[in-house]
Amino acid sequence: MPLLSVRQVEKYYGSRSSLTKALDSISFDVEAGEFVAVMGPSGSGKTTLLNCVSTIDRVTSGRILLDGEDATALRGADLNRFRRDRLGFIFQDFSLLDTLTAYENIALPLSIRKTPSERIDEAVRTAAEQLDITDVLSKFPWQMSGGQKQRVAAARAIVTEPKLILADEPTGALDSRSAKMLLERLCFLNAERGATIMMVTHDSLTASYASRVLFIKDGKLFHELNRGGDGRREFFDRIIDVITLLGGEAGRAL
Repeated sequence: MPLLSVRQVEKYYGSRSSLTKALDSISFDVEAGEFVAVMGPSGSGKTTLLNCVSTIDRVTSGRILLDGEDATALRGADLNRFRRDRLGFIFQDFSLLDTLTAYENIALPLSIRKTPSERIDEAVRTAAEQLDITDVLSKFPWQMSGGQKQRVAAARAIVTEPKLILADEPTGALDSRSAKMLLERLCFLNAERGATIMMVTHDSLTASYASRVLFIKDGKLFHELNRGGDGRREFFDRIIDVITLLGGEAGRAL
């Protein structure tokens, strides 16, 4: 059974007299341990899709199942539990709390779970080591670079060992060096820890780190590419070919 199943999902915005269909009967699966990127032109529905999978937004119709549980049917405390226990989030703007150190930001989801302090310390330090940020654990966000803040955000996302990590343009606010470092760490988490990642990006270079790319156009699944045995340069070239058909931007060059 796939870890994530999106089935005939539709999402409408607006009133009855002026409806916009952001997602149009979209269906796909994500297997456990996959690293999937979602691409598409501005307004294609890719961010709406991520918001629906993350339960930040509600679908108009269709179903989204994670590990067999129907997220679209959850409400109230059950929905909060689902988000807390099954999902990890990495946002473009980091979303760190300025009054907390890196250590405290990473530990926060475990504290909310009332995890014993000794287990929190072990989990935070393990996540920090895997993302190469042990040297900033005592620093506040204003004392860190953009790349360090994003890796702290990534550590916070993985520290609870969620079923699915959702990343919304995680490299959008980073320079090329910081972006490369973050993506390499995400690949490490995917390969070495078996983390399942679904990442929305407009950038072809960023998408080339994934094992599969879903292309969204006008709220529908337009195309998909599997990396297979290709190197990243070859996969990047294939992504560029599809982006050209979509009429979007190619993103940064390798």
